[in-house]
Amino acid sequence: MQIADILSLGAVKVLAQTTSKKRLFQEISELARSVYGVDVAQTLDALQERESLGPTGVGHGVALPHARLHGLDRVVGLFLRLEKPLDFDAVDRQPVDLIFALLAPKSTGVDHLKALALVSRTLRDQDLRNKLRANEDPVALHALLAAAPGIKAA
Repeated sequence: MQIADILSLGAVKVLAQTTSKKRLFQEISELARSVYGVDVAQTLDALQERESLGPTGVGHGVALPHARLHGLDRVVGLFLRLEKPLDFDAVDRQPVDLIFALLAPKSTGVDHLKALALVSRTLRDQDLRNKLRANEDPVALHALLAAAPGIKAA
């Protein structure tokens, strides 16, 4: 599995400002509808429900919100870069500016976990995070993420 397998070119966006996690999840939900055709309300509810179990801010300015939804046939991703970092209750207490959201089918099993592991490992790379932060072009951001090494099927 590679990032390019789950992240469509249109699913990358730079946001000038967002004021809260809830507003960010609304942006993710609207982008998911436009790119993948999923229901905005279902996506928003699922993201907020998952976040209520514990924050998905994993440190180093990165958050990996994720949820399972009806209406998807595969795991899909959305990447947002915030120009102004947002408090996300991250494990290292640092604000978040790189968000990679994953949406998976309700019935998915190991593919959801593999995608989460792939994205987590990819965004641990400090050099990649620096390049993502230095770029505002969604096409270039997609290319940087798509060029990251994948994982071999088990």
